[in-house]
Amino acid sequence: MTVLDRVTCEFTAPRTAVVGLNGSGKSTLLRLFNGLVTPTSGVVRTGSVDPVAFPREARSLVGFVFTDPASQILMPTPLEDIELSLRRRVPDRVQRTEQALSWLRRMGLEHRAHHSVFDLSGGERQLVALAAVLAVEPRVLILDEPTTLLDLRNRLKLRELLDGLPQQQLVSTHDLDLAESAEHVVVVHEARILEQGPPEEVLPRYRAWCANGFPGETA
Repeated sequence: MTVLDRVTCEFTAPRTAVVGLNGSGKSTLLRLFNGLVTPTSGVVRTGSVDPVAFPREARSLVGFVFTDPASQILMPTPLEDIELSLRRRVPDRVQRTEQALSWLRRMGLEHRAHHSVFDLSGGERQLVALAAVLAVEPRVLILDEPTTLLDLRNRLKLRELLDGLPQQQLVSTHDLDLAESAEHVVVVHEARILEQGPPEEVLPRYRAWCANGFPGETA
């Protein structure tokens, strides 16, 4: 099965939103940039790094937050999970704990530092996963449907956090409010890039396609 076909794109905007129906190829596109998926043909570059040839270097540049935080939270408590991310970067244990607590504070989760991750809501786990990724200061932040598990309060918190980050961001999302905050929007449909451009131009067409059918579809 072809997941992406003849895709040519360059992401240079501070925030790019990737939208499309389920199964369109959004997640696969994102995973190319840090070597989680290897293309069968073509060239991928993250900055000047080839993530196929140098996956470790690519993953040091790119922080990836998955849709389901259970797939990347490895430790029993939020504090320990962020400390694990910081282990190589911050050898001193006291400093490591202080930095981990600082990130939990930014997420509004300091009071949950020592709780079991299984006692956290899905939205809280998502914020812990984001904190663990941001703690190592990647240059690029990729988020795969980050608002799926979040209630309105945590969606607003996430949006506020993202707006204040220095990293270039690439976000796949069904949340069109989040997509509207991007400088560039890419529509992926049936393994190809159907449309891309400023949100004020692309999103009205995307909404119409979702309601009335995509180009080439028959009733």
